[in-house]
Amino acid sequence: MANVKMFKLLGVLLAVLLIVWGLLPFLRHQTITNEVIATAIILVLIGVAYMIILYNPSWTKAVFFFEGIVIAVAGYMLLDLPYSIELVVVGLIIIAIAVLAYMQKLPPSILKWFYR
Repeated sequence: MANVKMFKLLGVLLAVLLIVWGLLPFLRHQTITNEVIATAIILVLIGVAYMIILYNPSWTKAVFFFEGIVIAVAGYMLLDLPYSIELVVVGLIIIAIAVLAYMQKLPPSILKWFYR
């Protein structure tokens, strides 16, 4: 049976992979467009947020709320019209879930992910 340290190690590897994947276009000196910048911001912040949640699970709600704001703002500010609306909607849904988790108004099967 796998132990908790192994899962944490795999979580750290996933977070580092997301961060490197977000920074890779800049390291390869590719053409930097708004889509590349938006993708890099979202991937790097999700990687950092995953690492924070992995080592401090009590911050899950706050990090989830912050990620919703970042996704909505990055999508709205950096992407063209059809994609910007989609990311704003996804960001608002994430923000709503985080607020409902703070208020403990979600079903218990979902709340268990926020209160560990």
